Amino acid sequence: MSTPMTPAQKAWIDSASYTLLLSRWRFSSAGDQIFTGDTGQYYKKILAEKRDADHEGHVKASKSIGWER
Repeated sequence: MSTPMTPAQKAWIDSASYTLLLSRWRFSSAGDQIFTGDTGQYYKKILAEKRDADHEGHVKASKSIGWER
C-alpha cells in the first residue's frame, strides 16, 4: 500500500522552485520520505513538468547546484 501524500507535502512541492526541487532530488539522503509513496510520485511528476517547461532554466539550475556538496 502506498503512503498517502499530506496537504503540507503537496503545498511544499507545488510552491518550491525548480532549483529547490532539483537540489533536494540530488542531495537528499537515501530514504528521504518525500520520495516515497504517493508523495514521491507527485514530486517526480512536478519536477519533470517544471524541467520541461523551461529547458534553459533547467540547464542553468543544474549547473548552479552542481553534483557535490
